[in-house]
Amino acid sequence: MSARILIVDDVAANRIIQQARLSVAFYQALLAHDGATCLAMAQEHRPDLILLDLGLPDISGLEVLQHLRRDPACRDIPVIALTATGAAAERLAAFAAGADDVMDHPANERVLLARLRNLLRLKAESDFPAPDALAVPGLAEAPLAFEPQATIALVTPHHQSGEALRDALAGKLRDRLVVLTRSEALAEIARHQRHSLPEVFVLQDDGRNPSATLRLLSELKSHQATRHAAVCVVGPAGAGDEAAMAFDLGADDAVGPAVSAEELVLRTRGLLRRKRHSDRQRARMQDGLRLAMRDPLTGLYNRRYAAPQLSAVAARARAEGSPFAVMVMDLDRFKQVNDLYGHAAGDQVLVEVARRLTANLRDCDVLARIGGEEFLAILPRTGMPLARAVAERLCQVMDDEPIRLASGEALRVTVSIGVAVAGMAGPDSFGIEGLVEQADLALLESKGAGRNQVTYRLSAA
Repeated sequence: MSARILIVDDVAANRIIQQARLSVAFYQALLAHDGATCLAMAQEHRPDLILLDLGLPDISGLEVLQHLRRDPACRDIPVIALTATGAAAERLAAFAAGADDVMDHPANERVLLARLRNLLRLKAESDFPAPDALAVPGLAEAPLAFEPQATIALVTPHHQSGEALRDALAGKLRDRLVVLTRSEALAEIARHQRHSLPEVFVLQDDGRNPSATLRLLSELKSHQATRHAAVCVVGPAGAGDEAAMAFDLGADDAVGPAVSAEELVLRTRGLLRRKRHSDRQRARMQDGLRLAMRDPLTGLYNRRYAAPQLSAVAARARAEGSPFAVMVMDLDRFKQVNDLYGHAAGDQVLVEVARRLTANLRDCDVLARIGGEEFLAILPRTGMPLARAVAERLCQVMDDEPIRLASGEALRVTVSIGVAVAGMAGPDSFGIEGLVEQADLALLESKGAGRNQVTYRLSAA
């Protein structure tokens, strides 16, 4: 489905021209002739982007922007404000009201379309489920009232011009400003970890070598450490056809050399705000993915993750002709722990058991919690002698030292283990379901034989 662009202009000819331009680019155009219609259509249709003329007959474009940014349903819709006057005060007011960009009306067609593509791409990259959709009722986080100080890199061809830019912005931004040449910026990327790099890069172009500025932009956006940083191109490389190229290379903003310090400050604040919003959305999504395959109590993998990992280990073992082992482990008489000491104590025991198991397995092994007190270990390239040594060590580390609860009480906890090894009976001995079943049967034998011991099975091929 093509993106829907809401065109808001009180002049019918302007709406028709913009609609024709967008249609050629395969966008779906929605039309509004005044501010009230814009707000109603934004609520009803939720467009992907709004082209907003600031000179509307009923409600000023600035008021429309303020209404959009106060509305939770519409506040994340990108808005390009179009000004017929080009007055500096109107541009600043539009940025302050929440515009993502401000362009003169009529806008350069190529630059406008590049900016549309750019903003739509940025929106898509951060278009995760809304916080309300993921929040648990009563447990939603309050909005952040304070944002930490950011580091903003001013990247210029020479230190002298960078220092002049820093002096122009100093006092207007509360963030830390650092001046770097292009080569220093590349060196920073190479030697720093992602968390210590600037959040925003302002690339100042002096007009002598715009292609060098665009190459640096491309490098920043393609490097793993800086691909999520916000980048603004300032100068000749941020105007006209060069600006269109900058947007298509991934610039988050681009502006010509005549930009005032006040406007650059507002643009930079907007970049930082959008970047941090995207960072939070991305972190929320990553947390969801992590929780989908991790047990929240112990931090171990869960059954959902272990099943495909077992298939992958079996496939690799089959290709290599090597054995691998599966262990099913169950804590002995764990119900008594919960009954006598409470579920909080039971949780402490599970966490400590998970820690001991992890400490006594290899990095290449997969350990998962697959039930209340049941664990699964997958050991690649492991035959019966090694599997026996590992299983007996796991039993021993549980039995050697009691687990001390937060209350100070010490509990002796033991574990029963069933072990099955595949690959010992020829090339057809890699059946996954049969292997886990053999480990389960071996575990039952360990339980029946008095617990706190290991029983072994070869695969049933």
